[in-house]
Amino acid sequence: MTTGFEYVFPAIRGIQAHREYYVSMCPMRLLPKLFQFDEEELAPQLRAQRHLNKARLPELSRYITENAENYVFSAITVSIDADVAFEEISGHIEINRVGLLRIPMSARFIINDGQHRRAAIDLALRERPELGDETIAVVFFMDKGLERCQQMFADLNRYAIRPSKSLSILYDYRDETAQLAKALIAGSEIFRDVVELEKTSLAPRSRRLFTLSAIYHATSELLADLTIAEPEEAAHLALEFWESVAKHMKEWERVRNGELTAGEVRADFIHTHSVVLQGLARAGRALIQSHPKRWPRKLDRLKELNWRRSNSNLWEGRALVGGQLAKAHQNVVLTANAIKTHLGLALTEEEQRVEDAFRRGTNGGKQASG
Repeated sequence: MTTGFEYVFPAIRGIQAHREYYVSMCPMRLLPKLFQFDEEELAPQLRAQRHLNKARLPELSRYITENAENYVFSAITVSIDADVAFEEISGHIEINRVGLLRIPMSARFIINDGQHRRAAIDLALRERPELGDETIAVVFFMDKGLERCQQMFADLNRYAIRPSKSLSILYDYRDETAQLAKALIAGSEIFRDVVELEKTSLAPRSRRLFTLSAIYHATSELLADLTIAEPEEAAHLALEFWESVAKHMKEWERVRNGELTAGEVRADFIHTHSVVLQGLARAGRALIQSHPKRWPRKLDRLKELNWRRSNSNLWEGRALVGGQLAKAHQNVVLTANAIKTHLGLALTEEEQRVEDAFRRGTNGGKQASG
């Protein structure tokens, strides 16, 4: 039954799996009014979408408001549980896919894909109402019941794979640390041609020593809490730090000289892996803060450390858990603690708490020795 009132969307008609669907453009200010969420209090088996994760919304909303000149959002996919009418604008066979989609106002819309985008847009409009006249693509499917909606959600997300962290960093031009890491790799002899730019993990036979994501996270750790006025200054410091570290990692140089393979170094040593690079950066930051003029000279003691994976007395429970590299924040802190202690640096209160727990065995590790 129709109420006599209807929504009218300019749309393009298409066919998938012998079913009609429609693509339209919707002003953002209408999204919160038209597309409501499925009832959050319903059990999962009675819903057609995932539970809205409200913790994600502020970041998504900031993405819009802080990049109002160049943000990008993909289409929202919606099911309609009513009979619709499509009015072609012409009978010509080549253009009869374009027309007006008429939807009764009594219809119920269910978002199959894009509920977080829709909620983030709602938040962004409260801060930037002028964005309300901008549009987002909406794909309309006909709702054939809860089972069909749930199957659509499963199908839409079945093959969705997030890009690797390294690839996301490589293609990111907003993040200053990403820009810095890429410039660092391109401008430094120690990283040139030995950094994997696309993958986050390295195959045993890979010719690369490091991943872009590892360099990014380590450099971010190095620069955190340092008072640096200009990006150029941060870039110079990062380059100086990693080149100073490289002087005491003879295996890195042997790979560049063709004397060792990258796979051999990664298998036998831990100093090319993300957890250790972050540990080095954390210790390096403390060294720079304590000795702003003499820190490069203080790094000389790095060459005395045994970085072999087999040195379990020092690294097990810190960079290694059960002989395998670990990436948790706790492991970064414990790895940095060992490096800081070796360099004669004091631990912070947080680092000391983690260290005490480690030595008591509550981190699953054992007491370390040099």
